[in-house]
Order: sequence, then C-alpha cells, then structure tokens
Amino acid sequence: MGIWQGRPHRKRTGGRLRPIRKKRRFEIARELQHATVGGGTVKKYRVRGRNRKLRILTAQTINVFDPATKKMQPAKIVTVRENPANPNYVQRNIITRGAILETDLGLVRVRSRPGQDGVLNGVLVPAPASA
Repeated sequence: MGIWQGRPHRKRTGGRLRPIRKKRRFEIARELQHATVGGGTVKKYRVRGRNRKLRILTAQTINVFDPATKKMQPAKIVTVRENPANPNYVQRNIITRGAILETDLGLVRVRSRPGQDGVLNGVLVPAPASA
C-alpha cells in the first residue's frame, strides 16, 4: 500500500470535503527506507523533473565537525544513542537528522538528511558536565 500525500477527505472540524478530482500519481509518496548502521550503501533514485537524489541505506562513517578546532574529520559510527524522531529507532539503529550517534570521537548530532542528501554530516556534542 502506498503513502498518499494529497488533500484529506475531512476538514479540521470533522466536516466532509467533497473531492474536486481523483488521486494523482505525483501525490504518491515513496516507501520508507531507513538509514541504518552498517556497511556503506547508497541508492540513487529519480525525482520530479528528472533530477536525482541519493539515499543512504547503510553507513559506517560520518563526517564530524569539531566546533572547538573548526575542523572536519571522518569518524566510525558505533551505535545510535538517541533519536528524537522515534524512540524505537534507537533499538533498530536507524539514523535520521537530529539523531545522536556514538562514534570513536565521541557523541555526534547528525546535521544532514541521510534519506535525501546521500551523505552523513554531524557536529560533535560537548560531553555533559558531571555533577
């Protein structure tokens, strides 16, 4: 079953909206394919206007920006620590924008969109102060 991104059949108040036309092909969304931790795999797919997007399916490295030294360097991903998109994504090691990953350099917040950009970029998160 596809995901449809068209107009709903109900108003916000709950009233019925009469359809002005049928569903269109461009209103169908793509099936979800999540980026996970593993060997590096990138998938190319065609989007509207014959353009191309890259989707990361699996990744084992991330480009980490260190704000203290202002340098970018690659780091190996160990696991997903936190994911504000869905708490279940932590157990399944799914990477989305905003997720916090544990790397060999420390904790990193993902700043790119792995499902759209085809690259994993992140910023080093300062270690929490112990009380």
